[in-house]
Amino acid sequence: MDRRSIIKSAGIAGVLAAGVAPAVHAQAAIRWRLASSFPKSLDTIFGAAEVFSNKIKAMSGGKFEVSVHAAGELMPAFGVVDGVQQGTVECAHTAPYYFFGKDETFALGCAIPFGLNSRQMTAWMYEGNGLKLMREFYAKFSMINFPGGNTGAQMGGWYRKEIKSLADVKGLKIRIGGFGGKVLERIGGVPQNIPGGEIYQALEKGTIDAAEWVGPYDDQKLGFNKVAPFYYYPGWWEGGPQLDFFINQKAFDALSPENKAIVEAAAAEAHVTMQARYDGRNPAALKQLVGAGTKLRPFPNDVMNAAFKAANDLYEELNTKNESWKKIYADYNKFRADQNLWFRFTEMGFDRFMQSQKL
Repeated sequence: MDRRSIIKSAGIAGVLAAGVAPAVHAQAAIRWRLASSFPKSLDTIFGAAEVFSNKIKAMSGGKFEVSVHAAGELMPAFGVVDGVQQGTVECAHTAPYYFFGKDETFALGCAIPFGLNSRQMTAWMYEGNGLKLMREFYAKFSMINFPGGNTGAQMGGWYRKEIKSLADVKGLKIRIGGFGGKVLERIGGVPQNIPGGEIYQALEKGTIDAAEWVGPYDDQKLGFNKVAPFYYYPGWWEGGPQLDFFINQKAFDALSPENKAIVEAAAAEAHVTMQARYDGRNPAALKQLVGAGTKLRPFPNDVMNAAFKAANDLYEELNTKNESWKKIYADYNKFRADQNLWFRFTEMGFDRFMQSQKL
């Protein structure tokens, strides 16, 4: 009896019994490298990339692995977009607004002053046109994005001296992430774009007068309270900053449909996990900081009002000179207006009542 007869008459059981093995095409293992813009010490923001990596490995049964590298290991914190675009690494985890110098439109994929909060940002991405529009833009840089976390509304940072009015902002050298510095500059501040791992030293030496990062949990880990006594809120430039996984387009296109789905699911897991960690850990850290002597202060009204006006003036100017910005901001702005109308009756009303209660 020949081989074909065995297969036809006996089926797979017969094949195995006859010692004739069917041809099996083993899928080649995939090994990617991810460049993060963050230091390993921050288990919240750097940790999101580890969640992404671990989920990909688990869901693929170990056939698809992504090694995660902290800022500076493979490339500088602010070099990761170039790394992905050029194919030096397959993917990166970063804050898109770090790259507003390439094009201001990057900021819309992360956070702009007085923009969407974290829930609204996620809604714009997944239920609005956000993901579609930003992917059209990122295609110019040969990469595709997947939402990769959100910190929630941030704090306004640490200051060596008290900010009593807008006049105190004049000439102040402030480390501020990304696009928010363009607005700060318009109200008299001097923005400094410094990676997270280098902020403490700059603040300690007096190279800068103030610094913002994220919020109490990360800020306590980085030790900012040891070198600046005043802690301001809110971070009006970061109401809901979204992190992204940027993936080289060719590398992503080469994946099987199953592995593409794994990447998408792993990114979604990391997206949810990051904010859960921040929301879960920030309250205790804030209590500890205040207990240790941190002076918690709100920004004066004249600072907030001046920043709001300056931000909107900037957006109008960008509408006249940056076509990518104009197209995406128009959609973003309309979505923001509708969201704020809705939140006014629900989230804000509920939060205002609950936060006035003694629990």
